[in-house]
Amino acid sequence: MSIERVKNISIDPFDYPLPDERIAKFPASPRDSSKLLVYENGTIRQDNYYNLDQFLPEDAVLVLNDTKVVEARLLFQKNTGSTIELFCLEPASFYSDIVTAMTETGSVDWICLVGGLKKWKEDQLISSRVENGKTIELSAQRIEKEGDAFLIRLRWNAPEMSFAEILHLFGNVPLPPYIKREVNEKDASDYQTVYAHHDGSVAAPTAGLHFTESLFEKLKTKGIQQQFVTLHVGAGTFKPVKADNLGDHEMHAEYIDVSLEFLKHYLAKINQSKIAVGTTSIRTLETLYWLGVKCKANLIHSLDDLTLSQWDAYELPQDFSAEESLSALIQKMTALKAERILQKTQLLIAPGYQIRMVDAILTNFHQPKSTLLLLIHAFVGENWRTIYDYALEHDFRFLSFGDGSLLWLEK
Repeated sequence: MSIERVKNISIDPFDYPLPDERIAKFPASPRDSSKLLVYENGTIRQDNYYNLDQFLPEDAVLVLNDTKVVEARLLFQKNTGSTIELFCLEPASFYSDIVTAMTETGSVDWICLVGGLKKWKEDQLISSRVENGKTIELSAQRIEKEGDAFLIRLRWNAPEMSFAEILHLFGNVPLPPYIKREVNEKDASDYQTVYAHHDGSVAAPTAGLHFTESLFEKLKTKGIQQQFVTLHVGAGTFKPVKADNLGDHEMHAEYIDVSLEFLKHYLAKINQSKIAVGTTSIRTLETLYWLGVKCKANLIHSLDDLTLSQWDAYELPQDFSAEESLSALIQKMTALKAERILQKTQLLIAPGYQIRMVDAILTNFHQPKSTLLLLIHAFVGENWRTIYDYALEHDFRFLSFGDGSLLWLEK
């Protein structure tokens, strides 16, 4: 598909009515009791997540995103009683990666959205907590404006503590903006997959919220395998497309972290059925494909080149197989003596995009006029509307805490 055609895609046809009462405010309990819509070759079936094993072949490989949501909302109480909120989006650009920034001690520079900005008159905000009998103080200082956010310098008086630990002590769970209720104690675990491992996300990879240890046991009994990648989800995942055409929309960039070992394992399973758990997993996998294409095109000369911009997928050569691409990426990483890829991807998967790395996706139901809905079009084409109409008519719950779907690629 030509880049000009992609840039001219209008977002208006990807709208649909979503009443507030259809947005799930709380997760299903237990998690795997959520409804599951199964779409394959034009046919829709309805079941529950705990029966997922019945809809996957025995040799299937599930690819899951093991990122961990951090407590990214910091609240600072002023003497006047008013509250200023910092929503930690991503580290300052001079950090090499998010892992490095999360392990910083003593201080860190972070790009944050500021709630109650007009009330922030003084130079610094200060908050305190008592941890193991010691008073820990956290201060916030504005450095400069960054678009609609600010670069904030955060300092704390416990140099033995990492920023990840500081967030855990001071922060609050960053529920999505469309979940209009107060955060409760259960959200810290409910808004986290049972396999979350690497700190870094400000939003959960919500397709994974349906999985339980007992469901994993059922899948394992059937011989269905799990493999893990990491994409740290940014707040941009909730950003609607406000431009009339895609060419005027800037896709958010997010960090991926993928090991050379994963690439080798995945290449070995390339001819088996592969299912991405969530849009973040598929964006990671498809990014790996295009990084391999860049290797084939001799565009990768160092680890710093292992990035993907918004339009790369529409400008690079289109005729390599997934096997050829992964082989080239493995070969290049081996030559560079690199054990992992830790870089940003800005991949935009739009209507007309050819999915190359999986056969199906497990995913929730997404917001109108979102890039996630555009991604769904790449799997099922115009049938996305039939699927969403069915979900609305059959009382499926929508968005992060909602029900899910298994969508097979159109043959």
